[in-house]
Amino acid sequence: MIALLGLLLCGWEALAQNPSSLTKHGATPDQTAVLPRLQEMQRAIRSGEFKKIGSVLISKNGKLVYEGYFDGEVTTLRDTRSATKSITDILVGIAIDEKKLSGVDARILALLPEHAKKLKNPDPRKDQITVEDFLTMSSSLECDDWNDASRGNENRMYLIEDWAQFILDLPIRGRMHVGEHPEELPYGRDFSYCTGGVFTLSEVLEKVTGERTDHSAQKKLFEPLGITDEQWVYSPLNIPQTGGGLRLTSRDLLKLAQLYLDGGLWERRRIVSEAWVKASTTPHARIDDQTEYGYLWWLKSFMSGGKGYSAAFMSGNGGNKVVIFPELNMCVVITSTYYGMPDMHEQTERLLTNYILPAMVQ
Repeated sequence: MIALLGLLLCGWEALAQNPSSLTKHGATPDQTAVLPRLQEMQRAIRSGEFKKIGSVLISKNGKLVYEGYFDGEVTTLRDTRSATKSITDILVGIAIDEKKLSGVDARILALLPEHAKKLKNPDPRKDQITVEDFLTMSSSLECDDWNDASRGNENRMYLIEDWAQFILDLPIRGRMHVGEHPEELPYGRDFSYCTGGVFTLSEVLEKVTGERTDHSAQKKLFEPLGITDEQWVYSPLNIPQTGGGLRLTSRDLLKLAQLYLDGGLWERRRIVSEAWVKASTTPHARIDDQTEYGYLWWLKSFMSGGKGYSAAFMSGNGGNKVVIFPELNMCVVITSTYYGMPDMHEQTERLLTNYILPAMVQ
């Protein structure tokens, strides 16, 4: 049964303190309260024009203003795949704020000597790989999840017991170029999407914090935000997969977006430094002409009404999106199980540009 919770007047603070109150107040959909453009969106999703959309949530000016469920319900844990890579960025920022990690320049092999001593394809350039290289998907390792032929493709990693060793054993990648001298790279970094590098940060975080990453995440991030229900994926060695697959409710994903929209504050409590939020959502690598990459956050503008609105967002297979629009003081969560389809991201971006932005830009 499809549950649609329309325009809600309760504040975001009320949601954090008593999430069940939203369900009680919004259990009977009031279609007259939903903006006409969002009513059109609901009809388009229900008609099947948009496939396998699970939920759409919108917060604006710190208040939850729209909540719609088209598959599952409020308590459903959403598998947003790689969208939860961005949570790893938050955890790295917290570790740096607490001076448990020296900074983004910290070298991976120096932090993980147990892997360094049995390294395959040794190369002095591997010694230079830093935390920032994995945060920006731009390490020198031959790892590319978007290339089925890549030795470091994540599907090959999942067949191995020790995932971090698999990644660090990879050879150094090369890049063909026209002419004797290659062109300079934007921001000095060569983007190559690598889930295994983000997973390796799980071992880095455990080493510097002294506890498993899921445990430190619970204490330092989830509990302060009132997140009480989550489901991790683990490697064969029982290491939390910080490269994606962490299941959370749609509301809890929205809380994480709101945290970054508010510069690392949650209900006036500092969770992660404002400087780290800014660094994370600043371009460090270029993906294509429209898209740049921060620290595990995607950066681009979404067009609506002839105007572009800059956004930072989490993104995952299926078209999952958790989006921050600083200019509009707005966050959007779109969850979807349209996994592996060629138009999966295009359809959720259409929800943003054709319905959500026109409805919310006044």
